[in-house]
Amino acid sequence: MKLYYFSGACSLASNIALREAGLPFELVKVDRRTRKATDGLDFGEVNPKGYVPALALDNGEVLTENVAVLQYIADRNPAAKLAPPAGTMERYRLVEWLAFISSEIHKNFSPLSRDDAPEETKQYVRKVLSARLEYLNRAIGNRPYLMGEQFTVADAYLFTVLGWSRHLNFDLGKWPQMVTLSPEGVKLTEKGKRLGREHSWKELLGAQGGAAAPSVPGAPLGSAG
Repeated sequence: MKLYYFSGACSLASNIALREAGLPFELVKVDRRTRKATDGLDFGEVNPKGYVPALALDNGEVLTENVAVLQYIADRNPAAKLAPPAGTMERYRLVEWLAFISSEIHKNFSPLSRDDAPEETKQYVRKVLSARLEYLNRAIGNRPYLMGEQFTVADAYLFTVLGWSRHLNFDLGKWPQMVTLSPEGVKLTEKGKRLGREHSWKELLGAQGGAAAPSVPGAPLGSAG
């Protein structure tokens, strides 16, 4: 498999998931400006939508959109327990979290990275993000992960999008659980450091350019689907 990625984009979540699942894969970096991939392909040929993640499968198919890619990865190695079994209520809860992160967290961070977004729009999404993170902080409570005691692909996705906050001047300090589950928490809080050791998140931050905001002003943060 090949994972096509932009530095600092949401494709970091798939990178984390693939490593946690113990699956063999190749990282292929895509230049944001030229849209050329390091394997020589034009990224438009890989994913005509033009954004990441794009997972090229061994049978020649390409899978896109975070909610789909992350579940596909989890299902390739059920023993890693990155997702509950298909058809269970727990699996639907995982899908619920993935959809929430995609539409309510990821999507609302995107305007903050764009130079062409009006300030009124940025103020609005900051207000929406605050409300969503307030809910999320309460919902997680004292659990170590979104689904309880087990790390899942939803945690990889949340970790990735929360990593954009510092670079976009969005302070997570009001929500202790959000800090813990973010890249800053992995560096600064005791609980975060423990999670980082368990999941090698520090290593992953360097593996594809980190969970930083896009290096090109106004560039998209990847798919929110």
